[in-house]
Amino acid sequence: MERISHFIAGKVVPGESGRHGDVFNPATGERTHQVDFATAEEVGRAVEAARAAAGPWGTTSLARRAEILFRIRRTLDAHRGDLARAVTLQHGKVLSDAAGEVARGIDNVDYACGIPNLLAGRYAERASTGVDVYSVRQPLGVVAGITPFNFPAMVPLWMCASAIACGNAFVLKPSEKDPAASMLLAELFSEAGLPDGVFNVVQGDKVAVDTLLAHPDVRAISFVGSTPIARYIYEEAARHAKRVQALAGAKNHMVVLPDADVQMAADAAVSAAYGSAGERCMAVSVVVPVGRVAEPLVQAITERLSNLRIGPGLDEKSEMGPLVTKEHREKVASYMDSAAKQGAKVLVDGRDHPLYGKDGFFFGASLIDQVTPEMDCYRDEIFGPVLSVVRAGTYDEAMTLVNANPWGNGAAIFTRDGGAARRFQEEVEAGMVGVNVPIPVPVAYFSFGGWKASLFGDTHIYGPESINFYTRGKVVTERWPDPSTSAVDLGFPQNR
Repeated sequence: MERISHFIAGKVVPGESGRHGDVFNPATGERTHQVDFATAEEVGRAVEAARAAAGPWGTTSLARRAEILFRIRRTLDAHRGDLARAVTLQHGKVLSDAAGEVARGIDNVDYACGIPNLLAGRYAERASTGVDVYSVRQPLGVVAGITPFNFPAMVPLWMCASAIACGNAFVLKPSEKDPAASMLLAELFSEAGLPDGVFNVVQGDKVAVDTLLAHPDVRAISFVGSTPIARYIYEEAARHAKRVQALAGAKNHMVVLPDADVQMAADAAVSAAYGSAGERCMAVSVVVPVGRVAEPLVQAITERLSNLRIGPGLDEKSEMGPLVTKEHREKVASYMDSAAKQGAKVLVDGRDHPLYGKDGFFFGASLIDQVTPEMDCYRDEIFGPVLSVVRAGTYDEAMTLVNANPWGNGAAIFTRDGGAARRFQEEVEAGMVGVNVPIPVPVAYFSFGGWKASLFGDTHIYGPESINFYTRGKVVTERWPDPSTSAVDLGFPQNR
């Protein structure tokens, strides 16, 4: 059985703990690899390698850092196919979707290549008589990222591109379910000329996570994952006086007003709900049709599901692949029974798909109508190819539903009415809003993050907010006076 180990100080380091996890090909159900689980001591070695590299890297010129980032960008671009294939083989998403993930990750490297401009401070000449003031931002040192299984290439790039550009050394703890992409990233970074120790990977479970949270040399933690774990990460990191951002779960709503184009809205709902088998934190999991649009919209969505091509991710004909593990598939399937028992109408049950129960972890696209907020299928983040329909009589009723939900990651509205769209984007309590766009993931030069229980911490990930997150501000006030003017003055400093 092939092993996936750690990457520390520029080389692959076999694990020593004797503990490991199994990695599967979700399309076949076959166990393909074992991934080493790090001990606290092994995590400590990765942090020490990062600490040793952080000093020289942090004082490397911005021009040199940008040069290496451009080389990383070219290297990643040349290996897009390899990265996408690594994602598909262990996560299960179809190859075209994996390629899109890689592309969005590279977008963040593009942004980080502009680091000389992004770190430019402000300068105020003669803020006071003979006094100039300027600001700088300096790296933190060692920072860490803990990333989820659903985007094993993109989310690490969301974090490490800006962190490295800002002059930090990075320690990545990827998901143990699909760790191959992280190792390939490390090897490609090294090939591009990133100094040893600036990017390190430790595989593992809670032992590795807790060690990073408590390690005194780790200055900041970035996390993306489920809400319970995000809350834990946030509280533990804060308890150890670390800077922390923890992006959590979601229940993203798509409101469809009566004037919307029904066919376009149905296309959008199917695309946003079932892409990557619903294993996206920005997937639309609830459609909220308002008034008379409900019946035609539900019918249009139902018709499209029968035409979805579900199969192995490496099959070019497949539009949706399997779920990541057998256990996760069965958890998703359980919501079909609970929805029916609680009074909803299961219009399409993913267990009826011919691939369900066969080799691999396949589950068909599912549609549940007549859902109410008290039902489990609405209250829980299912994280699978299940779309719930919650009908609303009016716009105000729909808005009340959306804003009452504890999560606030993303929300979308479909309408031809500009006034209604403007009102929606002003009133909705979500961090990312789409107007006739079902998955409003911001481009790399904005920042990604939700509201309410979808985010613990006060900064969003990547983009402009990441530059502040991975640096500390410093303001310098200086003057070069004529010594003859020097005098003792015990008054509070003020501008004159």
